[in-house]
Amino acid sequence: MDIAAWLARATADADVRGLPDLKPLLDTLARATQALRDADAEFRHPAGEHADAAPLDHPHDQDAG
Repeated sequence: MDIAAWLARATADADVRGLPDLKPLLDTLARATQALRDADAEFRHPAGEHADAAPLDHPHDQDAG
């Protein structure tokens, strides 16, 4: 999932719900998630290959069924 797109949707949802205090937390979560993805890619961790995969394409989700 594209983090910038997720953040835009999440902050818009926070606005609709009247939760402006949530927006800095969402921004922090987005930055932390991007940092983790960047680290996976830098160290060529297998998780870095699937950073943009849809949630249902994740191997652990298939095991849960």
